[in-house]
Amino acid sequence: MLVTWLTFAVLDTSAKWAAVAGLPAAQIAFFRYIGHFGISAALTMRDPDNRRLPPQFGLLTLRGLLVAGATLSNFWILTVLPLTVTSAIMFSSPVIVCFLSVTILRENVGLWRWGAILLGFAGVLIVIRPFGAAFHPMMLLALMNAVFIAVYSLITRAMAGKVSTDVMQFWMGFWGTAVTLPLALWHWQAPQDTTLWIILGAVGVLGWFGHQCMTAAHRFATANTLMPFTYSFLLYLTVLSYVVFGHVPNFWTILGALVIMGSGLIIWYREGQK
Repeated sequence: MLVTWLTFAVLDTSAKWAAVAGLPAAQIAFFRYIGHFGISAALTMRDPDNRRLPPQFGLLTLRGLLVAGATLSNFWILTVLPLTVTSAIMFSSPVIVCFLSVTILRENVGLWRWGAILLGFAGVLIVIRPFGAAFHPMMLLALMNAVFIAVYSLITRAMAGKVSTDVMQFWMGFWGTAVTLPLALWHWQAPQDTTLWIILGAVGVLGWFGHQCMTAAHRFATANTLMPFTYSFLLYLTVLSYVVFGHVPNFWTILGALVIMGSGLIIWYREGQK
């Protein structure tokens, strides 16, 4: 899981580099998915059983569209906001998963987890500061991304054990490529140097590799055991954001991130007890 989140941190840093260099978010997202799709298709289609539409095709489509939309908007957000801010907001998704489990799935949640939900949203407000001078509308788009990722997580949980990981990888790459291809062609800009071409080629491989590492981790431990390791992503991004872009997170971003992490760990602890 540590390698997984390091890979995703390098992916986001690479995407921000390309975005700051002037490449459109849709073009970066397309390269992220076409590489993922090419690798997963080569691996998945070797099995004849995977060449038929699965019964869960509708859910796989919704899952793919959600993560494609989240990726597109995230790469757009990275042209404006620091990596640390976007990642802090994104990590409210476990809290949103818990909230949706209560309101939509009607799961029984006690006082501790309700408190963690409220604490998590307080952390988001600390990072966003909607009535302060530091507020940027893109922060609301980042919060919408967290909702998309939360719903994506719920769908993935519902299909666990029913659909193979390779099949889920394939359809995620397929829909991501299908959504981003026309947008990339519309906004296409030729990269001006070799470094940008290398970055565009790397983002697809990094995306696929990160998901493979995550899958491997889940073969050895439960999701509940692995959950705390996800917060290493914030540490990786903080270091990379400083080294590559010179960004130092301010006090409110750090405080909000710690509050969000605390709420997620409370939910993790209560789930473990359950």
